[in-house]
Amino acid sequence: MTGNHRNSGITRRRALAVTGGTVAAGGIAIAGHQSAYADTAVTTGATATASATSGGGTCMTLMSSVTEGPYYLDGALVRKDITEGKSGVPLTLRLTVVDATDGCTPVPGAAVEIWHCDAWGYYSGYTTANPGGSAPAESEDGSTADDNTYLRGYQIANANGVVKFETIFPGWYTPRTCHIHLKVHTGGQKEDGTYEGGKVNYTGQLFFPDAIAEEIFTLEPYAQHSGSYTTLDNDMVYDGSGASSGLLTLDAVHKKDPSKGYKGSLTLGVDPEAENTGAGGGDGGTPLSGAPSSAPTGTPPSGTASPSASPSPSASASSASASS
Repeated sequence: MTGNHRNSGITRRRALAVTGGTVAAGGIAIAGHQSAYADTAVTTGATATASATSGGGTCMTLMSSVTEGPYYLDGALVRKDITEGKSGVPLTLRLTVVDATDGCTPVPGAAVEIWHCDAWGYYSGYTTANPGGSAPAESEDGSTADDNTYLRGYQIANANGVVKFETIFPGWYTPRTCHIHLKVHTGGQKEDGTYEGGKVNYTGQLFFPDAIAEEIFTLEPYAQHSGSYTTLDNDMVYDGSGASSGLLTLDAVHKKDPSKGYKGSLTLGVDPEAENTGAGGGDGGTPLSGAPSSAPTGTPPSGTASPSASPSPSASASSASASS
């Protein structure tokens, strides 16, 4: 099944085409949610490339970075709650950043940046892109300005490498599965409410189990977006490798009522010395050949780079499993 995005720009923000590369040019290890909601570094994983261990856990193989997709905007705010009034099923996201090259030790001060679509498949800053299927206009949700910043933000890792976001469960857009984009930055600092300087160590995506996503999409306001949702198996980015490919562990706040929300967690094992300078695989938004024609078609605001500036499938690495 499938879903779609949207298009526009934000004051002080520019659409970038900064992407990930190979393990050598910027990698990440991703593990499940052991001790997820304690402020401790989670170190459990599988198949070690960095064999050093911490607390009995093993660092996972570094995962290649992927393209950031066509809806990135720089200058996101440093904040825990990124909803800005957007309605949807609550999601508490807890991520732990560790150094996969140094025994999975925490990386305090790392900046984790996330961005994702709303319940109907729209992205802040991209107000005219069609999310595919049949969805209400964004203006029906009170979101009309091109400089909205909803569902984008940074958090700075604490001494245990932990960051926490309060957001909503993302919707979908054609031809992508439900996902959250992220970058891990190091070496910069908070300035004027955002994060400046340093370098990007990783660009990638987080994913959601199909069964949970499909149940969420029967609820309001998600149910107002009808159409064909892309499952994980059919997604151009997710490669089926579970947590090592960004699949979140989700815990329901109330097991009999999914509308009460979820807690999602993952451990991100980065190489703090790596820089995200190469082109990752996949596309992250622009439809592949044969994809529905209802994929993003919006025009970004003046001063914002066009989504077409992002790598096309033909220009990206052939491995769609490693894209954003």
